[in-house]
Amino acid sequence: MTEADFLAALRTLPLHPAARGLRDDTARLVHAPLVVTTDTLVEGVHFLPHDPPQDVAWKLVATNLSDIAGKGAKPDGILLNYPLSDDAWDRAFLHGLAEVLAACGTALLGGDTVRLPAGAPRILTVTAFGCDTPAPPRGGAGENDALWVTGTIGDAGAGLAIARGGDGPPELLARYRRPAPRLAEGRVLSRIAHAMMDVSDGLLIDAHRMAAASGLAVILDLSAVPLSTAYRAHVGETRAARLAAATAGDDYELLFAMPANAVPPVPATHLGRFARGAGLRLHEGGEPIDPPEHLGFQH
Repeated sequence: MTEADFLAALRTLPLHPAARGLRDDTARLVHAPLVVTTDTLVEGVHFLPHDPPQDVAWKLVATNLSDIAGKGAKPDGILLNYPLSDDAWDRAFLHGLAEVLAACGTALLGGDTVRLPAGAPRILTVTAFGCDTPAPPRGGAGENDALWVTGTIGDAGAGLAIARGGDGPPELLARYRRPAPRLAEGRVLSRIAHAMMDVSDGLLIDAHRMAAASGLAVILDLSAVPLSTAYRAHVGETRAARLAAATAGDDYELLFAMPANAVPPVPATHLGRFARGAGLRLHEGGEPIDPPEHLGFQH
């Protein structure tokens, strides 16, 4: 069973109206001014066994707060479910947790602790709460809306290769281990974006998800995908390099839809537009190209 299969099965169960059909990254509690999200990191899947515990703590909280940023909410607090294991690892994790909470302006509400069996992989879960805003849905894009993204794409994917033992600049490694949720940008964009979400599994797959949730196709220019100076120097800017960046995931930038003639009030790159139909249509400077078989990360 794939992640998509499991979600489809869950949608046959009684769903709370706030769940938005399980087609978004957060639930919006109408009778309480909050948005809520939860994410789990599994050792060996979402982080490497030798990743520093401080960085694992940072990434665990930052990935949750990135979903909060994707709704334009202000972080209000987190719950932590934590498996106790090695004392030194646990203490280093707590140091990183303090760092990320201070950097992102949020606080710990509580949570739960369990004891791991010896040798078991760590499974870490955070549930994050954000003060409500207009909370643009994933599926709010309209026909001819423009697609935009903040920041640069592909740095974390290149950083993962470095974390696995490859050579490369430290700034790419940092983008993988310590992503920065776009909280300030999200609060500004939430007032004007028709649809918004964070880029977690890959630019192409998340653009496709936004289009599908909106009942539209998305037309994306691969040559417009923003690459950092470090990525260009380390990986290049060929078609293969751009496809690698657009499918790698872990970027935690904001992907959003706006009216065609609107200009975002934050730094962002125009990637394409939404149109009638379904699916992802990819081109490079006007030349149609076939989308890759795998658009991004899926469990």
